[in-house]
Amino acid sequence: MSPAVHNALRQALFGWLNLGLTAPGVYLWLGLPLVLRQHGWSGTAIGLFQLASLPTVFKFLFALPLDRPGQRRGNYRIWAVCLLLAYAAVLAALGWRDLLDDKRILFALAAIAALAGTWADVPVNALAIRVLPASGRASAGGIRSMALCLGAIAGGGLMLVAQARWGWQAPFLIMAGALALGAALTLFVNERREPEAPATDSARPDRASILAYFRMDSTRRWLPLLALLFPFIGSGWFYLKPLLLDQGLAPERVAWLVGVAGGAVGAVASALSARASKRLRPATTVPWHAAAGCGALLALAAAVWLHAPPALLIACAMAIAAAMGATAALAFSLMMSHARPRLQALDYGIQSSVFSLTRILAPLAAGVLMDAAGQAWMLTALGIAAAGVWVLALHTARRLRL
Repeated sequence: MSPAVHNALRQALFGWLNLGLTAPGVYLWLGLPLVLRQHGWSGTAIGLFQLASLPTVFKFLFALPLDRPGQRRGNYRIWAVCLLLAYAAVLAALGWRDLLDDKRILFALAAIAALAGTWADVPVNALAIRVLPASGRASAGGIRSMALCLGAIAGGGLMLVAQARWGWQAPFLIMAGALALGAALTLFVNERREPEAPATDSARPDRASILAYFRMDSTRRWLPLLALLFPFIGSGWFYLKPLLLDQGLAPERVAWLVGVAGGAVGAVASALSARASKRLRPATTVPWHAAAGCGALLALAAAVWLHAPPALLIACAMAIAAAMGATAALAFSLMMSHARPRLQALDYGIQSSVFSLTRILAPLAAGVLMDAAGQAWMLTALGIAAAGVWVLALHTARRLRL
């Protein structure tokens, strides 16, 4: 088998794994609340249910056991297989019986599922960093972002259809089967040995190695951008459905536009972003992506302020989807470039925790602003914040690591 084909198969596998990891979270936190509401759950109960996703913020802690000195070859692969199977088992437990009337067990199992999915994500993507060549990282970032968009379609749309047609158990069993298949295929990944290096503090996954990562010049330039590049455009995407509903579009039309068409547009934008990242340096791609997010948010804000017709609102929504998909692809590819040899799991976990924290906090703040001042002001504020990120990118992106 030629190296190009071998690499393509690995890229496809990691795309499947990220799709399998994404769809359950989308279903639990974005799709299932619709079902819960239909069965009489209060808004407060649904809001509290979202707290079960908090383990995503502490991903760097789950990376610590993976990078212990002296770990034998194949360490990331073994962790990935075991945690993928554990995640599948939790999803199967969620589907064992209908839990709509048992809030405590549903919350507990959802929290365990969030923990398992968050933990499994670390070795899967650390393994990708280790086995994929540096030249393939832009493609890997694009594929991962495409997987997230397709996961949004699957978890936020197709699994709801499966639940409506075949009952409570069907979505969980389908998603558990996808994870089990991914775990079986991961067994065939040949995890190469890292180059030998002296056992220094920087190669040990402890407090010293975490602090050392934050002291690196490349990290100090990259982490602020990582924290701010995605959450504002991500917040715009998060509130698209309620915004379009409030603008008078029918619920089913909004579901198809945002959940399916928007996810497809995001996936295509992810692929185009990955292609651009392979050819251009971060000094070019990062400011352009930041500018695209800012422009999409301000365009949608202007459309809301001017009470634009539905066709223009839909066009702006697709621009938000495209900017979201492209920005996610860029962020994931650069995360791979900012991981130290022998500490890929730890460094990926640190970056992912930063990414998750701001991704959670920004929509919360945006929601408060929307309730207080309205959707137009919220979108305007997100656009202004994104403009600030664009200025930051212009000043720092030229010194980012490839």
